[in-house]
Amino acid sequence: MPAGLRAYRLLSAAATPLAPLLLAQRLRRGKEDGARLGERRGESGVRRPTGALIWVHGASVGEILSALPLVERLRARGIRLLVTSGTVTSSDLAGQRLPPDVIHQFVPLDAPRFVRRFIEHWQPGLALFMEQDLWPNLMIEATRRGVPLILVNGRLSEASFQRWRRVPDTIANLLGRFDLCLARTPADGARFSELGAPRVVTSGNLKLDVPAPPADARALEALKRAIGGRPVVAAASTHAGEEAAIIEAHRRLRKNFPDLLTLIAPRHPDRGAGIAQLAGAAELKAAVRSFGELPDASTEVYVADTLGELGLIYRLAPVVFIGGSLIPHGGQNPIEAAKLGAVILHGPHVDNFAEIYAALDAAHGAELVSDVGRLTAAIAKLLSYPDARAHVAENARATVEAQSGALERTVQSLEPYLTQLQLTERARHA
Repeated sequence: MPAGLRAYRLLSAAATPLAPLLLAQRLRRGKEDGARLGERRGESGVRRPTGALIWVHGASVGEILSALPLVERLRARGIRLLVTSGTVTSSDLAGQRLPPDVIHQFVPLDAPRFVRRFIEHWQPGLALFMEQDLWPNLMIEATRRGVPLILVNGRLSEASFQRWRRVPDTIANLLGRFDLCLARTPADGARFSELGAPRVVTSGNLKLDVPAPPADARALEALKRAIGGRPVVAAASTHAGEEAAIIEAHRRLRKNFPDLLTLIAPRHPDRGAGIAQLAGAAELKAAVRSFGELPDASTEVYVADTLGELGLIYRLAPVVFIGGSLIPHGGQNPIEAAKLGAVILHGPHVDNFAEIYAALDAAHGAELVSDVGRLTAAIAKLLSYPDARAHVAENARATVEAQSGALERTVQSLEPYLTQLQLTERARHA
């Protein structure tokens, strides 16, 4: 084991007594579920189901969404599933979208004692890590117990690649623990190979195969009635600094579109009240969904600060700005909006989804807006010309559909491991 990993193991073990302080601090900030803190220490009040068990791990909301179609396919094989993630929002999403017989747990803090407790309790027969969430102790303890590890929908940005190159022995040791690395794109695969992944296959982006997000029929009808025939635009999955740009764009647009309603769905719902205050400071009347409010005729900005309702937003707004892209965050997922017929606007910072944004832009299914002025102009044009808007939306839908198929390639690559897992389980009970 490289010196860097040995040092990490020692430091994380030594810091274990500080875990209660860390968890208490995170709980105060709303980043933990107080009723489930034991899971962060590798403890569980849920019994392990009998039979073969596959463990699927994703860091947060995006990774869990990517895993949903794969979870359904594995479940259809009659294999029990454990899904772990590390955020409260992803836990809420799991509660909404995972089948009831799929177990969700918070991933333990990456301390050897907690991880060992977790592995010993669940005893998975196969572990699938989504995208790039590589926790050293989690991987080390799993491989020590003989659990095959597979990286699924693997992604590695150029920036992350350059950072990992500074510690080549460490990343080579970690990636070498994967039996198989299923990369989203050839570029991702090349980076994983150069850093030491021993077996890399390009399988495509699972996010392209995720079904369009659902929408509660009653909630959708209630919002449609409240909005009436007003023109609507939306900003989805926004981050701090972007809402001010959206609000300024609204201020500039309302002269020509006096009935315009702007929907803002922040990436982190707990920021909703602050966004409403920003709108108020710009002399725009705001309503907040988490307060139980619906927009009325005088509402100009409606803050949709609730979890799991992007399906509502994309069905209501024909033009959607996808956040995380005006600031250097890397961009959020545009695929769901494209599947539901929205025209996509985005900023220049889309490294996390570079390939799909490039394909959308090239097909004239999305538009790059680098500042408030260009954002305002793009919205005005799209609202003014509905036929052109419909053409752009169709380009986006067709582009996403043409790039699907990752789910089938992923399942095909996993087939030998699934067969071995089921054969081993049968032999155990023979």
